[in-house]
Amino acid sequence: MPKKDQIVTGKPVTYQTPNPAGGVKLETFVPYTLSKRGVKREIITPFEAPEQFQQQAIVAREKLKAMKDTALLKALGLAHYWQRLLEEGKFKTLTEIAAAEGMDLGRVSRIARLTQLAPDVIEICVNRQHKSLTLEKLARRRISPLWEKQRLTLLEWIG
Repeated sequence: MPKKDQIVTGKPVTYQTPNPAGGVKLETFVPYTLSKRGVKREIITPFEAPEQFQQQAIVAREKLKAMKDTALLKALGLAHYWQRLLEEGKFKTLTEIAAAEGMDLGRVSRIARLTQLAPDVIEICVNRQHKSLTLEKLARRRISPLWEKQRLTLLEWIG
C-alpha cells in the first residue's frame, strides 16, 4: 500500500485505576478505521459496530453530502486565492491570472471583485442563510466598495 494511503485501526485501551482494594480494570474500545489519503483523513466504521454507532456514521455522511460547495463558495475561495497571489507578487495582473487559469479575463474580473465584499456579507454567503443569493447576482451586478451600500443592496436583492 502506498505511503499516502495509510489505514490505522482502533485498538482497545486498558486503564487500571489504583485503589487500596486492588483497583478496577477499565477497557475502552471505540471501533473505527482511520483512512488517510494524502492530506484528507476519513473515519470508516466497521460493519460489526453497534447499531447506534452505524446510524450516527450514516447521519454524518449524509450531512457531508448535503454540504457540497456551491458555485458562490467556490468563486469566493478562488477570488481570495487570486488576491493572495497578487499580494505575494506571483502574478502582477488579473490578465496573467486569466492566462494561467485558462479563463476569460471578464470572468476572472467578475470573480475577483468578490474580494471587495463586506465580511458579514461573505458570512451570509458561507452560511447559506439566503438561498436566493447566488453567484450570478453578485458577479453580474456592480458591487459598491462601500460596505454599508453593499448591505443595503444585499437587502434589496434577497428581500
